[in-house]
Amino acid sequence: MTVIIIDPSTKFRPDDPEFADKLPDAFRDYSEGGKHFERVKRTYRLMHTNQTVQFGLEQRKKWMNFDHESLTIMEALDRLNDLIDESDPDCDVPNVYHAYQTAEGIRKSYPERDWMHLVGLIHDLGKIMCFYEQECEFETPLFPIIIIHKPNPIKFIISGAEKQEVVYSADTFDECKDQMNPKYNTKYGMYEKNCGINNLQMSWGHDEYLYQVLKNHGATIPKMGMYMIRFHSFYPWHTGKAYGHFCTEEDNKMREEVKAFSNFDLYTKSDDALPDKAALKEYYQSLIDKYIPGKVKF
Repeated sequence: MTVIIIDPSTKFRPDDPEFADKLPDAFRDYSEGGKHFERVKRTYRLMHTNQTVQFGLEQRKKWMNFDHESLTIMEALDRLNDLIDESDPDCDVPNVYHAYQTAEGIRKSYPERDWMHLVGLIHDLGKIMCFYEQECEFETPLFPIIIIHKPNPIKFIISGAEKQEVVYSADTFDECKDQMNPKYNTKYGMYEKNCGINNLQMSWGHDEYLYQVLKNHGATIPKMGMYMIRFHSFYPWHTGKAYGHFCTEEDNKMREEVKAFSNFDLYTKSDDALPDKAALKEYYQSLIDKYIPGKVKF
């Protein structure tokens, strides 16, 4: 299978005047006028239809054996030269550029947070799943959303009360069988108030997978960085401030940090100003050696 990805970025700081005309309306255009509208909406419909509790259980059983391949982080990043993310409405260049653009944007604004520079570099690395199975042209797109069912992952929670925060929620859930299940379609579903978002079963997507890979490897990235990796696509929570009834005090503190990270993820994208990967490689290799050394099991 040939997989191509479209997901680049550039050096960016939220207060940088160079990018003032690109915030926020120049990105995440999900409207019918968006340049990738048909492709993106189709991807979300497939995801919202197929990301059920049962699907999540099956994917965890399949992927959390971490037996597909062992690679260094830099070797894994090289795979992102050949990937196209059909859920991304913004860009048309290989995902690896987006990795370096996000990282460099963070490095510019937070020079003291070397672990966060690394998080920016690797945050989409879970998309390497696409190289391990034919079906990743996304018959059931492997992107994040969180779900209100205990045993499953989706980086929005399937909750009747707050589903409006989810992209294309108005008309893309109508064929999801779990939406008709009274066990799942209530405000709390199978969870309890303030149970903590780390105890919610996330949709099976690239960020949940990478989080689990790094946890299995014993990566020493700080907890805040692991929140950023696991929840950066959980927009209804960190941007829409939905699902507060599941949050702990720690979650509420972390939410603002994840939202700040998300700004770099979204707003550093550019098809024009592509970073010099070779010039940056030595610095980022030093961070990999510090926080995620050796071969990692994917």
